[in-house]
Amino acid sequence: MTVLLPRVGWIGLGDQGAPMARAVAEAGYPLHVWARRRSSLDVLAGVPYQLHDTVADLGADSDIVGLCLGDDPDVREVATTGGLLESLEPGAVLVNHGTGLPAFAAELAELAMPYRVEVVDAPVSGGHVGAVEKRLTVLAGGDPEVVAFVRPVFATFATTVAHLGGHGAGQIGKLLNNTLLMANQQNIAELLDVAGRLGLDLPALLDAIRAGTGSSVALQSLGRAITPDNAEHLSRLQLIDMDIYRKVVAPFVSGLDPLTERAVAGAQALPRLARLTFPPPTAAG
Repeated sequence: MTVLLPRVGWIGLGDQGAPMARAVAEAGYPLHVWARRRSSLDVLAGVPYQLHDTVADLGADSDIVGLCLGDDPDVREVATTGGLLESLEPGAVLVNHGTGLPAFAAELAELAMPYRVEVVDAPVSGGHVGAVEKRLTVLAGGDPEVVAFVRPVFATFATTVAHLGGHGAGQIGKLLNNTLLMANQQNIAELLDVAGRLGLDLPALLDAIRAGTGSSVALQSLGRAITPDNAEHLSRLQLIDMDIYRKVVAPFVSGLDPLTERAVAGAQALPRLARLTFPPPTAAG
């Protein structure tokens, strides 16, 4: 007996969203796409998909819709003004893969309630490289049964799916993850300052630490996913994440707590780290 897979709508074909959408199509899910710019569709060359002229047309043909947009206002515009929620059938699931405020995740669920549409906040960690290699981590918030329903779709581009709680829990998890990453960047910056004063060969030291117990994703990314060409852009995005994080943790801490301060410094240090870091040597074939 043939099993019909859910129809998956996708909005957001950027650096991370495009390889995620490709993975969904490659896994055999019927992929439905809407894009503001037709040039964005080039990234889907070679995989089957159906293009829709409007957001509402996409919603009407989708059981699950994944949003991989820049920020909460973009998500709100597509979901409401764009007509997505209104076009979805009762029981459909709207998944927000963007990073944003936990409070907005709860608000989006409330906006969807009159339409009987389910909502999951499911930001991802792993960057462009993780998306291309289909090894992202999904941090999900929402109803357990709904998360279980969309989990097979997540598995097309992720190796880890963590359901952390109700609406907004996925966003909190992502913000905590990003904060730790940036704090580790500051650890690296301080370590390189000390190592430089001690006269060590920095590229050789970094190669050794990458292979040793002091390694981290922050260090592994330097010189690989993070380069002098993209570090300024990534630093700005990280500082935006820290602004969101501060809004979330403000009621629970007084002033600028040490973790937040270290993470902000790490985000600011990223361009300098990229300039100091060299790609590790590749193994001989």
